[in-house]
Amino acid sequence: MSESIELERRHFPIIRLRRLRKSKVIRDLTAEAKVTPSSLIMPIFVKDGLDGREPIDGMPGQERLSIRELLKEVSELLDLGIKAILLFGIPLRKDELGSSAYDRNGIVQRAVREVKKNFGEEVVVITDVCLCQYTSHGHCGIVIEKDMKKIIDNDSTIEVLAKIALSHAEAGADIVAPSDMMDGRVWAIRRSLDSAGYTDTAIMSYSVKYASSLYGPFRSAAYSKPAFGDRRSYQMDPRNLREALREVELDISEGTDIVMVKPASWYLDVISLIRNYFDIPIAAYSVSGEYTMIKLMAEKGLIDEKQAVWEQLHSIRRAGADTVITYHAKEYARWLRDGQLP
Repeated sequence: MSESIELERRHFPIIRLRRLRKSKVIRDLTAEAKVTPSSLIMPIFVKDGLDGREPIDGMPGQERLSIRELLKEVSELLDLGIKAILLFGIPLRKDELGSSAYDRNGIVQRAVREVKKNFGEEVVVITDVCLCQYTSHGHCGIVIEKDMKKIIDNDSTIEVLAKIALSHAEAGADIVAPSDMMDGRVWAIRRSLDSAGYTDTAIMSYSVKYASSLYGPFRSAAYSKPAFGDRRSYQMDPRNLREALREVELDISEGTDIVMVKPASWYLDVISLIRNYFDIPIAAYSVSGEYTMIKLMAEKGLIDEKQAVWEQLHSIRRAGADTVITYHAKEYARWLRDGQLP
């Protein structure tokens, strides 16, 4: 083989890459990670006693909704191709035990019934299963005193979580999503659902939920800031990676159908690691802090919001997430429909 031919051959891989990047159509055709509206889940806050919509300070563009407004929102999401929602309830009444969380006439239970009555199987309804929005102390579990200290009692908490999940399933939820990070709660919920005949109700566990600084806007939106201490005793240490594998393995053994990593953007290595180790659907939650950072930078003209969201969502999918929970879901779907994305 002549020297000139050998030199030309060595350039072929480079030339092929250039050809694949030449036009947007070809780039889209050969993209490894793709974000479509059907791969997104829209988180929604539904508030008891509210008439209409209420802006959320700290989350520009997001609102707390009444049930009537929730139905309008779901209709708009479906028109944009978004087929799944994650509901967070904000009750009128809170107490030490979070009893309104499993009230069969509670805000989430009524919201689920209305969504299913109006949209049936068109929309996948996922419900957050936790106590933080419903307790007067703002923690995700039952608080007891031990050795002169207030602690979260794991075992009594998982019994309550199972009651909450069952009340959501009875209302018609397709998937229940425990976000509390208590040990054994997936097993307790699965046992409760199966015993009551709700064997087809799936569980999407917050398997890997880090004690993150990025939850601040959510806690303001849901009125769920802890009244004392923090949540480091039950949420994961941001310094740990291998622990995530143990958490996922435990949840799978207890019966979860989908595992979640939260937050998403700062933990792409965790998503990738789980994808490499486990053959199970992975959801990643792009949390309120991620959303608000992009919004505030965009407001100050420091970033192109559409480009930033497009890049962020594709990075999460590229890392291995099958679906992304994001407050940008509706905007992204609209930008995609209108041809405003890269």
